[in-house]
Amino acid sequence: MIQADDFLQPARARGYDFFAGVPCSFLTPVINRVISDRTLNYVGAASEGEAVAIAAGAWLAGRKTVVMCQNSGLGNTVNPLTSLNFPFRIPTMMIVTWRGEPGLKDEPQHELMGQITGSLLDVMRIPHQAFPQESDDVGAALDAAETAMDETSLPFAYIMAKGSVAGEKLDQPAPPSRKRGEVTDMSDGGARAIRFAMLERLSGLTPSDAAVVATTGFCGRELWTLNDCEQNIYQVGSMGCASGMGLGVALNSDRPVIVVDGDGAALMKLGALATIGAQAPEKLVHIIMDNGAHESTGGQATVSANVTYAEAAIACGYRNAMVCDTANGFETAMTQALTSPGPHLIHARITTGSIENLGRPTISPIEVAQRFQAFLTGE
Repeated sequence: MIQADDFLQPARARGYDFFAGVPCSFLTPVINRVISDRTLNYVGAASEGEAVAIAAGAWLAGRKTVVMCQNSGLGNTVNPLTSLNFPFRIPTMMIVTWRGEPGLKDEPQHELMGQITGSLLDVMRIPHQAFPQESDDVGAALDAAETAMDETSLPFAYIMAKGSVAGEKLDQPAPPSRKRGEVTDMSDGGARAIRFAMLERLSGLTPSDAAVVATTGFCGRELWTLNDCEQNIYQVGSMGCASGMGLGVALNSDRPVIVVDGDGAALMKLGALATIGAQAPEKLVHIIMDNGAHESTGGQATVSANVTYAEAAIACGYRNAMVCDTANGFETAMTQALTSPGPHLIHARITTGSIENLGRPTISPIEVAQRFQAFLTGE
C-alpha cells in the first residue's frame, strides 16, 4: 500500500497535473488528494467517456493528462478510446480500478468485468500493468507508462487493485454561487437554413484566434469543405464527445473555443452540459445545430423535438442560452456570444440537407490533431 502522494508527486514532476474522471471507492484516496491539492486540476465528469474526451481536449491544449475510472466504467470509454484517441493519436494515462478481481468477493455486477478488464484493454491495444503498491515501484511504473505513450502516442492504463492506496481526507471547496442565466429567443419564424449555410455564417464570424471543435458526421465534412484551417478539428468518430473535448481545450487555453454540435450528438452525452456549467469557461460557445435527424446515417429522426436545449443549458449552469431559427438570427446570437462572457449555448434550429457531392477531409486525423495542437500551444 502507498500514500496517494507517493504516486502523485512524481507524476506531477513529469508534468501530469490535469485529471478527469468518475469516482470509484478504490480510487477515493487518489481523487480526494487530487481535489485537495490546489496545484492539481480535477474535472469530475458525468460519464467516463466524457472524461476521456475532456482529457483529449486538455492534451491538445498542451497538458499531460490522467483519466481515472472504475473498470465497470471502462465500457463507457470504449467509443472515445477507439474512435477519438486512436485515430488522432492522443495519449492519456489511465487508472482503472479492478473491481471483481478473481478470487476476491465483490458485488455481482463486477464479476464479468473483473474477469475481462485486462483483456478489454488488450483488445483496444492499450498497454497496461498493475498500479504500483510499493513506493519504490512508482518511478519504474511511471517510466513504463511514459515509454509506451511516447512510442505509440496512445493511452496507457494502470489496473488498480483493492487497497493499493491508503485513505485520504477530502478538502473540497464549496462550488461558487452564480446568478442563474437567461434564455433569449431570437426565433423569427423565417425559412430555416441548412447546416452548410449556417457554417458559412460561422466561418465569417470566427475570430482568427478561436479554436473550433466540430462534431462527427456531415458537420465536420462541411466545415472542412468551407474553411479547412489549423484552428479546426473535425471529429471523425466519438459521437457526443465534441463538447467534452471543447471543455478540455477551454479550461487550458485563453483562446475562444467554439463547439459545433449536432442534436443527436448532444443528446448522446447530455450530461456534458452539467460539467460545462459547473466548470463555467467564459470563452466557450457551444452551438447545437438541430435538424431533428441523424442526417449522415439516413435521416432517421432524433428525439430533439421534445428537447429544449437552451433551457437545459441554463438549468445546468450556462451563463447564457439563445435560440434561433434563421441564419440572420444565428449571426446575431454568435456576435453576442463572442463579445460577452459565457459559457454560451446557441440552439440553432435548421433544416435537413447538404451540398451535392460533399467531400471528406483529405488530411489524416493525426495531421489534424498535430496542427490543431500546434495552433493552440503556439509550438
